[in-house]
Amino acid sequence: MMKKKHVVASHHRSSSTESAYRDQEDKAISIIRNSNNITGDCFATKVQERRLAKTLVYIFLVLGSVFFLLACSPQTQSTPTSDVPIVLSPIIPTTPPQTFTCTKLDVAPTSTPNAASLFPPVSGADYTLGPADASVTLIQYCDFQSQGCLAMSRIVVELMRNHSDLRFVFRPLPLSNILDKSDASVLAALAAGEQDKFWEMYDLLFVRYNDWVNLNPSQFEAWILSQAESVGIDSNQLEADMNAEETATKLASSIEAARGLNIAAVPLILINGEQFFLLDYQNISDTIGIIALGKKQFTECPPFTIDMTKTYVATLETEKGNIVIQLFADKAPLAVNSFVFLARQGWYDGVTFHRVIPGFVAQAGDPSGTGRGNPGYFFDTEVSDLLFTKPGMVGMANSGPDTNGSQFFITYAPAAHLNGAYTIFGQVISGLEIAEQLTPRDPAQFGTLAPGDMIIKITIEEK
Repeated sequence: MMKKKHVVASHHRSSSTESAYRDQEDKAISIIRNSNNITGDCFATKVQERRLAKTLVYIFLVLGSVFFLLACSPQTQSTPTSDVPIVLSPIIPTTPPQTFTCTKLDVAPTSTPNAASLFPPVSGADYTLGPADASVTLIQYCDFQSQGCLAMSRIVVELMRNHSDLRFVFRPLPLSNILDKSDASVLAALAAGEQDKFWEMYDLLFVRYNDWVNLNPSQFEAWILSQAESVGIDSNQLEADMNAEETATKLASSIEAARGLNIAAVPLILINGEQFFLLDYQNISDTIGIIALGKKQFTECPPFTIDMTKTYVATLETEKGNIVIQLFADKAPLAVNSFVFLARQGWYDGVTFHRVIPGFVAQAGDPSGTGRGNPGYFFDTEVSDLLFTKPGMVGMANSGPDTNGSQFFITYAPAAHLNGAYTIFGQVISGLEIAEQLTPRDPAQFGTLAPGDMIIKITIEEK
């Protein structure tokens, strides 16, 4: 039977080395015996102690030589870090992730319509337009003679036209002793309400504002009665209701309510019960869009369902024509998986290209139309060997590293400064000329923007 050979670090030792070696061995035996006392283990014989001690000494010698070599090795100078951003070498996924990993978001931009508010909730006594179950309720305290209320009436027209999930509530608030026809105009609207014609009077007063604003109070009353029939209001009943005690009581109640709420100026705007101070169309519209988006957002990450060995093609049916995009599932599986999921869920249906910068990009994917919306989750940025070297590259828009959601963009030209910071997940293979015809609009610019071109739907083909 062949015996195993015991290999040691060196076969030859001098007498001085031998003595040092024995000293180390005796120390090792002492350590072993002390260890025996701590652990309670039992060693049978001194022979066993001597063999184990030798083994420990060999280990110490080997480790000592290693540390010695490291200490004597030449030192290399560390390269100082640079302040410029560093793009790591591209990582190309070769196997699909087992799950779609993402960061779920808690979306609560503002209170809901039923949340507690300092102002009274909407009731049957209010004058309302829009669905009762709308995600967003905009309440306006205003009169009819104020120029600020006139300007707000024009904004409200646009808001109601562009937001289907919006309820508008108008609460008449006369500026008594400030404007000479404020009481009379509110009284006329309340009287028209007795015929269920409040909104007809509302439109008449604001649309024809310049026709009556410079009249004296007596002339105004004659004018309003002469115009009532043109908007379907019975002028005789209107006159009777304007002089009725019940209508006068409603007027007094609205004035008293305003005093109780300490309303100092009009227009006063509430969005879902909270006072809103940025009284321009864009800020109000953006806020409405973000809140309403909450209904569409997802509370869980989408499942990972794509097959990276297959080809995916997305057809964007837009108002201007079709744009066909080949999706790179092998290069950006997370982005493609999310895009395919959202498209099949109808997320992109009716969404506009909210940002179109000629010579740069066309951006879409946000149902709120603000450029601030997301699907309720973020996922990681995927860097590959793909680069923004030509028109028609399709990338994920983000607000920083690993904040990809639903927004995407199509390049109009090479954009080297985007490389490494944005996921490329597709390329336009047909219809680039359609993309180049999209209506230019830059949300960063002040003023009224042209409506964005709509994506009617996105169809995904799997091959």
